Amino acid sequence: MIRPHVVPFYRAIPRLVKDPITELARMATDAAGQVVRLDLGPFRPYLISHPDHVQQVLKTDWTNFVRAGMFWQPLQRLIGQSIMGEGEAWASARKILQPLFTARYTAALAEDMADIIAERIVELDDFARTGRPIDVEHQMTSIVNQAVIQLLFGGRITRDTAERLAPEFATCASSIGFRMLFPSAPYSIRVPGDRAFLRSTKKIHEIVDPLIERARREKAGGKDVVSALLTARLGQGGDADVRQIRDDLVNVYGAASENTAMSLMWLWTVLHDHPEVNARLQEEVDRVVGGGPVRPSHVAEMPYIRMVLQEVVRIYPSAWVVPRQTVADTEIGGVRIKAGSQVLISPYATHRLEEFWPRPTEFDPERWANEKTGSRHRYSFIPFGAGPHVCLGQHLFYIEASLLIANLFTRYRPALPYPQKLTPVLGAATLRPKEKLFLQLHPIERNLAA
Repeated sequence: MIRPHVVPFYRAIPRLVKDPITELARMATDAAGQVVRLDLGPFRPYLISHPDHVQQVLKTDWTNFVRAGMFWQPLQRLIGQSIMGEGEAWASARKILQPLFTARYTAALAEDMADIIAERIVELDDFARTGRPIDVEHQMTSIVNQAVIQLLFGGRITRDTAERLAPEFATCASSIGFRMLFPSAPYSIRVPGDRAFLRSTKKIHEIVDPLIERARREKAGGKDVVSALLTARLGQGGDADVRQIRDDLVNVYGAASENTAMSLMWLWTVLHDHPEVNARLQEEVDRVVGGGPVRPSHVAEMPYIRMVLQEVVRIYPSAWVVPRQTVADTEIGGVRIKAGSQVLISPYATHRLEEFWPRPTEFDPERWANEKTGSRHRYSFIPFGAGPHVCLGQHLFYIEASLLIANLFTRYRPALPYPQKLTPVLGAATLRPKEKLFLQLHPIERNLAA
């Protein structure tokens, strides 16, 4: 039997309070990917980062590692029981939602997404003409939000209503930090972030519930997700419970919008720091799209955009920690782990293991060139999870993000007027930067004059 690397209490607590994302990754890399046990007093989770161990937890022995326990409890106040849960609720939601997020179905939706994104990018022309920089978080989130809302609700939601959803989800993601760092804190008392989280959760429900009721009254089929959910759940002989469908939609919305918007936040600092990558990206868009509208068919012809996006989500995976709880006694990497233990997978750490990623902290899209990816461990790259619980929206992410980037580059030459180092928000549910970021859009005259 192998003993895990142990980070003692007096070292673990100060490091995690200071910077949980970076420090978890450092603990994993210091242990060369072997199992680490964190001594946090009465709470002693195991940190998992080696791809072999990730494969065991997420794929080969996945039924023994469930999404339950104290790390999931804070988030379940928002997401309820659906695709991000376990058991029958998960299985039912997965069966309904999986066909809606295949590459083929996503491609069918991409035409509408392309129109929405193109229209929203044109609205930025005034910023380009006047030289005012855009607030990257606000604009990226707003554009992604509208595209995702169209996917979920079709034409049943106004833009003003849609705009109200994004900040509430952002509040939920960023106010959960205390409970993520101290998951054993009792729910009988309010801790920092609780009031903001619960207030935003209530507002999200107040926006989504009427939309579901409206769709149910209309009984109109469509490509949007709420129509598909209603049809499927009614077809199963159910009552199309509003709460269940709301849980489904909240799960999908959170994954589809938050992950894409935050990845696009990190992108611009990377492009500033690597002008050669920026230039090659611009060249590819100019060559494939030219000055015309960006269509989904262009995406397949722009492999470098995908390589850049893959490298962005490698270095900045939105899901920086993936908690699981063991059902039965087991072993990981020769380390004995008892039933009921908490296991933390860190994609942020896995993506920084030198054994699998030469120069792991260096941004290098070339590592995704086709000839270089064949021998890589399949579970060394897990920004969307893996196994039966793999994120359904990964095809959507690459199409949506590619369309947004290409549309920006066909009209403007984006640049950072105030370059700065971005640092993650401490303890947020997703990897999101703490600092405000602004982007200057230098106009390409042929487009602004059109």
